[in-house]
This record gives sequence, structure tokens and C-alpha cells, in this order.
Amino acid sequence: MSIQIKAVERGQPGVAGGGAKKYYASPVHGKEVSLDGLTRGIEKTSTVSGADIRAVLYAMVEEAVIGLSEGRIIRLGDLGSLRITINSEGRNTPEEVTATAVKKAGVIFTPGKKLQEMLKTAKFSKT
Repeated sequence: MSIQIKAVERGQPGVAGGGAKKYYASPVHGKEVSLDGLTRGIEKTSTVSGADIRAVLYAMVEEAVIGLSEGRIIRLGDLGSLRITINSEGRNTPEEVTATAVKKAGVIFTPGKKLQEMLKTAKFSKT
């Protein structure tokens, strides 16, 4: 199985009007897999009921939210890890850096070993 790609035109970053435009490969995102879809897939390969799988997945989301809000890194085994990232304004002294300097927060996902291996060996084909 291969990952589908398409050509996408992009300009030069930071150049007014986009500058010289070139075409780059971009992944084609198809259908999504929902939590219910993941549940059905796990259910087919295990003896655990769909209700129990959903309960664990929803609880995992809630626990990840709690852990991230406490500044923890959430390790999800071979899947990867989640951590908080922030953007802030620069200040002249360390004492001036307070919570008001934070302008935006996000979550970074870092893939685990199995996902990294998949990416290393991935095959691509143009649509």
C-alpha cells in the first residue's frame, strides 16, 4: 500500500506576491478514521468489547488533557508522545517573563518507534 501524493503550487515564504512559484509533493488526505472506526478495528483483533474499548479511549483523552494541563509529557508507548508548546513575547529581563507573555499554546505530537519506522519505509504514488 502506498501513500497518495499530489502536486501543490507554493510561493517563496516572506516574498511579496509569493516570488517564484514551484510545485511540491503534498499528501492526499482521504477519509478519516473516527474513534468509532478505531474501536471497530480494535474489536476485530481482540476479545475486548467495543463499549470497553470506547471507555478506555475516552478516558485516555481525559487523562491526557489533565496531564498536559499539569505540564506533563504524555507517553503513549509505540504511538508516540504529546507535550505542550507555547509562543510568547520576548521580555528584557527574566523577572518580566510572566503568564501575560504567553500568546499562544499548542500540543506537539512526536511519533513513536513504530510510526517512525512506517514513515522511513513508506511508499508514495502520485494520484
